[in-house]
Amino acid sequence: MREEMREIIPPTNCPSCSGLLVWEKDQLYCHNPNCPGKTSKKIEHFASTLKIKGLGPKTVEKLQLIDYFDLYEMPLEMMIDALQSEKLAVKLHREIQSSKATDLVDLLPAFSIKLIGRSASAKLCSVITNMSEVNEETCKKAGLGPVATENLLDWYYDEFINGYERLPFKWIQILRVSKPTETKGVVCISGKLKSYKTKAAATEVLEKMGYLVKSSLTKEVNILVNESGIESAKTQAARGVHIPIFPHTVSYTHLTLPTNREV
Repeated sequence: MREEMREIIPPTNCPSCSGLLVWEKDQLYCHNPNCPGKTSKKIEHFASTLKIKGLGPKTVEKLQLIDYFDLYEMPLEMMIDALQSEKLAVKLHREIQSSKATDLVDLLPAFSIKLIGRSASAKLCSVITNMSEVNEETCKKAGLGPVATENLLDWYYDEFINGYERLPFKWIQILRVSKPTETKGVVCISGKLKSYKTKAAATEVLEKMGYLVKSSLTKEVNILVNESGIESAKTQAARGVHIPIFPHTVSYTHLTLPTNREV
């Protein structure tokens, strides 16, 4: 007997904080700034981008980190108590202290600003040398799009000036950054990856190879990576406009790909 198809009803509330979920294009978002699930993921992304080893989900939970400031203000003794291991705590503490010397080009992508990844940061840092130079004019000169510029300036005035400026970074670009040349292609990643632990790690590799990585399926995207095999909304949309879909993050790097598809 044929099994009756049941309707899948999407959740209305965040499983982490119970806040109301909002549809944005084909994804549900929680806009609660104090959501513990979001906070944890932001700190994990921050640590991954700054290459702070040993700060995975379990460690973030053990240390009860709720902000970037906690990371740099926590005494070593408290870290040892939380991790129940002096060796691990000393090693992690050393990694955190070393991250204070991070150049601006590698620092900006760590703050989870939409559309401000390594590529956008490199463009910006090719025309500025410190955070005080961030404004609409320098963003335009760097070639950032209007949405990326708006996101960056909102973060700059709302979060950087009102708080993050006090984090223990110099907020300067010491090494000269050349403006990125024309990209080989524009990639969007759908779902979880098998070949990399995080999308941030995959993005770093792809950008070094000359690809631009987008978080959403924009009209510039000409490559969709779907390693999970799940037929997501992004995958369906890509099929609809004949964007090539690849089952591995770097399986397309030898191909010549079309550009400027409408999505």
